[in-house]
Amino acid sequence: MKREDLLALLSDMSLEEKIMQLVQVPGQTYEESAAVTGLADMEKAEKSKYLAGSVLGLHGADKIIAIQKDYMQKHPHHIPLLFMLDVIHGHDTVFPCPLAQGATFDPEISRKAAEVQAKEASADGVQVTFSPMADLVRDARWGRVVESTGEDPYLNGLMAAAMVKGYQGDSIADKDHVAACVKHFAAYGAAEAGRDYNNCELSEHTLRDQYLHGYRRPISEGARLVMTSFNPLNGIPSSGNKWLMRDILRKEMGFNGVLISDWGAIGEMVDWGFAEDLKDAAKLAMDAGVDIDMCADSYSDYLDSLIKEGNVKEELLDEAVLRVLELKNDLGLFEDPYHGASAERYKEVSFSPESRELALDAVRKSLVLLENRNNALPLNSKSIALIGPYVDEKNTQSSWAITCDADKNVTLRTAFEEAFKETDTKIKYSAGCTLLDNDSDLGFTTYHSDTFDEDNDRLLAEALEIANSADTVVLCLGESAFQSGESTSKTRITLPEVQLRLFNEICAKGKKLITLIFTGRPLELNEIADKSDAVLICWRPGTESGHGICDVVTGKVSPQGKLPMSFPWYVGQEPLYYNRFNTGRPKPVEGDTIFTTRYLDCPNEARYPFGYGLTYSDFEISEVVLDKEKLTKSNPDDKITATVKVSNVGDKCATQTVQLYIRDMVGSTVRPIKELKGFKKITLKPGESAEISFAITDDMLKFWTAANIYDSEPGKFSVFVGFDSATENSQEFELLD
Repeated sequence: MKREDLLALLSDMSLEEKIMQLVQVPGQTYEESAAVTGLADMEKAEKSKYLAGSVLGLHGADKIIAIQKDYMQKHPHHIPLLFMLDVIHGHDTVFPCPLAQGATFDPEISRKAAEVQAKEASADGVQVTFSPMADLVRDARWGRVVESTGEDPYLNGLMAAAMVKGYQGDSIADKDHVAACVKHFAAYGAAEAGRDYNNCELSEHTLRDQYLHGYRRPISEGARLVMTSFNPLNGIPSSGNKWLMRDILRKEMGFNGVLISDWGAIGEMVDWGFAEDLKDAAKLAMDAGVDIDMCADSYSDYLDSLIKEGNVKEELLDEAVLRVLELKNDLGLFEDPYHGASAERYKEVSFSPESRELALDAVRKSLVLLENRNNALPLNSKSIALIGPYVDEKNTQSSWAITCDADKNVTLRTAFEEAFKETDTKIKYSAGCTLLDNDSDLGFTTYHSDTFDEDNDRLLAEALEIANSADTVVLCLGESAFQSGESTSKTRITLPEVQLRLFNEICAKGKKLITLIFTGRPLELNEIADKSDAVLICWRPGTESGHGICDVVTGKVSPQGKLPMSFPWYVGQEPLYYNRFNTGRPKPVEGDTIFTTRYLDCPNEARYPFGYGLTYSDFEISEVVLDKEKLTKSNPDDKITATVKVSNVGDKCATQTVQLYIRDMVGSTVRPIKELKGFKKITLKPGESAEISFAITDDMLKFWTAANIYDSEPGKFSVFVGFDSATENSQEFELLD
C-alpha cells in the first residue's frame, strides 16, 4: 500500500478506530493458552478484540490465521491485526540465552541465531519480536541480566545491532523475517538495588556516555520498534518522559518507528505518583510519543475524552496511528495478513539440522572456563561419575524461551552416553539432590515437596556410592531456569543450599572434580572455585546444551567464551563492573591501603573480571607496539595502529579473544579506567604465532564531555591489549588538535 493510500485510510477511520490501533490486548483475549508475561483486565480486553491494533503472546500458524480472518472480517476497515511475541533466544530451536551470547564475543553468532528465530517464529504466525534487550547491566542481583549481553556498552551495542539485522534481514516484508523491538528505553538495567521495576537515578552524563550506547547501534541498524522501560529515570517514568522519548530517542537518535510501552507501564505512572489517574497517564504518554499501550486501558478508556476536551491534539493521535499503519504496511500485512505463516511452512523450517548445528556452535563458543588446575579438563578418565540435578535436567533454556519445548533439549546424560558408547570408559549417573531448596520462590510459583529431606538423603547416598567407584566426578549444578528472568531479583546469588551440601560431600571423597554451572547471572562461586579442579560456566544453553557442553568437556573443541559480566567475590560488591572510575584515593597494588577506596573484607576487583575466560592451551602476548605516538584530531583519516604478537605456547589448538581497551587519562569529566574498544578472535595451533593489529581512530576516543557534546578531547591516552579487562599490557599515545 502506498503512503497516500495509508493517509486516505487514516482520514477515513473513526476516532474510535484510530484510538484502538494504539491498544494492544493480551493473547488470552483470543486464546486461553497464550503466553502470559503480565496481568490484565480480561473483561475489558474481550470488548476490544475486534478493534485492537495488536495482540501479545500468540503463536501457532493455524490459530493465528483463523484469528486474523475473523478479526479482519469484523473490523470496519479490515485492517489486519498485528501479532507480537517475546522471541528472545529461540522459538523452536533454542540458542544460548543473550548473556551467554555475549560470552561468545561474536556478533555473527547472534545475527545467525536471530535469523533462525525470525524464520521459525514468522512461519508460526509471529510478526514482531520484543528483542533485543540492549540494557546495560551491572548488577547481578537483577534477574533480567539473563536477557542482556552484559556490562559493556560497546559489546552490548554490537550484539544488539547484530540481532536486529538477523531478525529483520534486508526487509521485514520478507516472510522469513520479523520486526525487532529494542528494549527497554531507557536505563532499565540501572534499577536501584537490582530490584525489578525499581527507580533509576543517573546523571545525564552517565546516561548518555554509558547507558544509551547499547540502544544507539540497534536503532541505527533500523529496528522498527522501541519499548519504554518500567522505571522512572531521575523521577520521571519512561512512558511519560517527553525529553527521553521525543528529544533523545526521536530527534537525536533519529528513531521514526513505533514506540510501545512495556506491559501496563503507562497505567503504572499512577502508582508511581506521577499521574493523577489513568486519564492523566494517557495524556502524559501521548505527549511523550508512546504509540501503543501494551495490555492496559489508558488509551482505550480515556483518549477519546482527552481529544474531545482538547487536552490531547488529534494530530498526535494521527501521528501515532500512522506509525502503526506504516509498520503493518512494511510487514506486507495489507497484501498478506498472515505474513507467510502456515503450519506446513512452520514444519518445514523449524528445528532443522542446520538450525541445530548453529545452536550447537553457539553453545560451544559461549562456555566460559574459569578454573582448570593441573589440566583437569579436557576429561581423561576411564571411570566417570556424572552427578547433579542437571545431569538429566531438560529445562536448560531460560525463562524467556517461552515457546521452548524442553523435551527437545539434549541433556548431559544423553550427550555423554552418545559420546562414550563405543569406548571403554565407564560412566555412572546420579541426580545427587533436588534442583531447588524446599519452598524456593520462583516468582509465579513456589517449589515445595513434602518428602524433600527423604528424597535428598536418598539421592545423596546414591551419588556418594557412584563417586566412590569413579576416578573423576563431573558435578552438574546451577540455578533453576525460573530463578533468573523478569521479577527474579535476589539478594543471595549463590547456588541452592541443597546443591552446596552435595558439593561438599562429593569434595570429601577426594576425587578429581569438574564442576559445571548452569546460570543466568553471575554467581558467588568462592567455595566451588577453590575446591574444584575445573569450573565451567554453561549459562542457559538451550536446545543443544548437552552436545555442546560434552564437546567442550571431552576436548572435541576448546572453550573460548569470555565473561560478559564480572563475577564477584561476594554479592556486597554489586553493582560491579570493570569500567569504573579510579576515585581520588585508589587502592594501591602494594603498600598501605588505609584511607583508600577499599573493603575491609573483600578485594575491590571481581573474582573473575569482564572478558575473562581460559582455553585448553596457554597463550602469550607481546608488549603493545604502536606505529606512532601521536594522533591528529583534525585529520579524519589519521590513525594509530596497535600491534601485538600472540603465541600459542601450549599443546592444543585453541581460539583466543584478543581485547583492546583504551583509557583517556585526563578529561573534562572523570573517565573510566578502561573501556573496551575492539576485539579479535584468533585460532592458533601449538607453537603457532600471529600478529594482531587494531586501528585506533579519533572516533574511538569520543565521549560525552562536560559541554554535553559527543567529542574527543586532546590529551594522553593509554591503550591496553590483552585477554581480559584486567590486562596491564599497555602503551601511551597522545591526541593532538
